Amino acid sequence: MAILHRATLQPTKLEILAAWVPSQNWAADAATGPLSIAGSYRFDDPAGEVGIETMLLATAAGTVLQVPLTYRAQPLAGAQSALLGTTEHSVLGRRWVYDGCADPVYVQALVTVVLTGGAQAELRVMTEDGYEIREPQTVVRGSGSSARHDRDIVSARRVDEGTSTLLYADGLAIRLLRTIGEAPPAGGSAIAVLTGTWPGRDSPALLASVQPLPPS
Repeated sequence: MAILHRATLQPTKLEILAAWVPSQNWAADAATGPLSIAGSYRFDDPAGEVGIETMLLATAAGTVLQVPLTYRAQPLAGAQSALLGTTEHSVLGRRWVYDGCADPVYVQALVTVVLTGGAQAELRVMTEDGYEIREPQTVVRGSGSSARHDRDIVSARRVDEGTSTLLYADGLAIRLLRTIGEAPPAGGSAIAVLTGTWPGRDSPALLASVQPLPPS
């Protein structure tokens, strides 16, 4: 589950993203106008230490971009180049905001959901009277069927390729589509995929795929 607080952020997530996304090679037409949030979904960190949220951003031209983020209470060692910035959370204090593709906690969560047929984390909002369940507006689902998997991802090699980001970890090639609606390059056979819907998108869109690396 993901525990949410009724809090303010300074700067906001969108302000941080608007400053960072247009400079990325995969960002398509993000620099041509303002960005808006089309949807978002969260994964669970079993250790309860790292916030994991993927933002779906609409550009002025109508393109939807996918940007996974992780929120940490302390800097992530060796990931300075993936730091979008910091924000002051009115409940949790300072949070370091990272490109999720550089954070092994995000990569582990993505692979787990895809291979086990999992879904986005349940959203629980903390109130003075306890927790309230928030119904998700963005719904994602992995196509895998394994009850569990034995992948233990501690690091991943990253390659940005066109409008996708490829992550190589533990014998797997994980493709995260940065521009939603574009077909991934031909070739390879996915073990499983992640698809999702959000407000304004009723038919499932391909978000990510996982396939085995060929023997070396």
